Amino acid sequence: MQVGKLTFVPVADATDLVAGPARQHLVDDGLWVSAIDPDLADTAAFCEHYDISLDISANCVVVEAKRAERTWYAACVVLATTRADVNGIVRKHLGARKISFAPMDTAVTLTGMEYGGITPIGLPADWPVLIDQSVTDQQHVIVGSGIRGSKLLVSTDVLAALPNGEVLAITKT
Repeated sequence: MQVGKLTFVPVADATDLVAGPARQHLVDDGLWVSAIDPDLADTAAFCEHYDISLDISANCVVVEAKRAERTWYAACVVLATTRADVNGIVRKHLGARKISFAPMDTAVTLTGMEYGGITPIGLPADWPVLIDQSVTDQQHVIVGSGIRGSKLLVSTDVLAALPNGEVLAITKT
């Protein structure tokens, strides 16, 4: 399947292009993978170089929530054209008193994935995965694969069906 300058193949044909934590949760239907230059994994550079529209490129960010002595983590999936309202909508939805983007070292350690390639597929089982409605308005989106050297082309039905996935409006309007 061709998208922009990338050729995606069924993920079952190239499982080595997906990080270990994500690999064990892959389904054959609705997931495709393509190798990329790891130096171009960051969204703006990736989209420009590979001629990918920002409105089908989705980012997965890890947030750290706190209330009293409890600390927990969640992921937010938003289109590259939007920003999650972390301090408002996301904080309130998670019932946190304080919330912030998780430190890079923490996100990498807890996910077992590379920073800049974190994918919502294969995150720890107890993490909420908040998927913005604008993501599921697309037929498919391109997200990280858990490594910086590839990207996944994912049917948004697959994202919406993630075990801890929840589709809601998490971006500022």
